[in-house]
Amino acid sequence: MGSSAGDAATESILPGRADTARPGGGVWLTDASLVLVAIIWGVNFSVVKFGTSLIDPLAYNGVRVLLAGVLLFAIAMASRAPLPPAREIAILLALGVLGNGVYQVFFVEGVARTRASDAGLVIAASPAFIAIVGRMLGVERINRRGVMGIVMSIGGIAFVVLGTTNGTAGDATIIGDLLVLLGSLCWAFYTVLLKPYTEHLSGLHVAAFTMVGGAVPLFLLAFTRIAATNWAQLPVKGWSAILYSGIFALVVAYLFWYRGVRVIGPTRTAMYSNLQPVVAVLMAWWLLGEQPTWWQGVGTGCIVGGLLLTRVPVDT
Repeated sequence: MGSSAGDAATESILPGRADTARPGGGVWLTDASLVLVAIIWGVNFSVVKFGTSLIDPLAYNGVRVLLAGVLLFAIAMASRAPLPPAREIAILLALGVLGNGVYQVFFVEGVARTRASDAGLVIAASPAFIAIVGRMLGVERINRRGVMGIVMSIGGIAFVVLGTTNGTAGDATIIGDLLVLLGSLCWAFYTVLLKPYTEHLSGLHVAAFTMVGGAVPLFLLAFTRIAATNWAQLPVKGWSAILYSGIFALVVAYLFWYRGVRVIGPTRTAMYSNLQPVVAVLMAWWLLGEQPTWWQGVGTGCIVGGLLLTRVPVDT
């Protein structure tokens, strides 16, 4: 998601139902790991912002997504679970170009041009866009509370962007906010198109093949920037940023998220993404000195409130 990152919206990527046969003793550990996921993804916005201040954003993203793709693919192969049919692998790879390729370009270029806290808030509203796209494509129904949640989330984004236009957000830019917003829209289409495959394929295989599908073209796109980067001069903090956003945000967090979906179900797991925007704002304040603004405060309240409403099941 991200955080990558869009990372917060991955509940639609990693399928499953609550494992009711599993003893309750492990549930608290699952809940704790999901809180850790929200923290990892929330911190990732500040890490990416810092990393892209040291090297070209596209070079940074090309390396970290390729690292994640290699690790997830290796883990999936080591699991020895039966592979999906070749046709479905091809579809996952193709969808990965959108979800982990095009999305990542918009995401990293946007974060590099705006405040990390702004990016975290805009990405946190992805479930609203997913609901809209799902309704457009006829695969989702939205009840009245869901509509209210979408309106609140979009209103929250408007407050964040309005703060930028009023010059109250430091180094935030409209272009940066809009690039992150475009990334969220790409993630929404990707998530909805991927949903039919998540209902019968292993979440680990879905995560691995879609990550590889995005990593390869992204690496090729970024190759000239990567080759032009003086990696020998990159400080330890820069390498640490790449490793964090590549391994923790795109591999460890995904695996914890998948376990949550399997053990406690997708709905309860998805609730933990509501913590991400709050963590993103607080971590950007602490790590980068991004002073929270009044506009962001109102936007955070609207987005979190909207997320809670969009989690309400559709009336049957």
